[in-house]
Amino acid sequence: MNVQVTIIAILFAAAVFYVCRLVYKNLFTKKSCGGNCKCGVDFSAIEANKPSK
Repeated sequence: MNVQVTIIAILFAAAVFYVCRLVYKNLFTKKSCGGNCKCGVDFSAIEANKPSK
């Protein structure tokens, strides 16, 4: 039974590491360009909704 507990402990540690890594990447990695820049998105085909009178 000691081998089973060891395997479960290793799997649990791997799962905790995986979740912590996902959280770290979401919180601390920079995914956007930041300030006032052009990110290559073309908004020219989008029409603004104008309220009707």
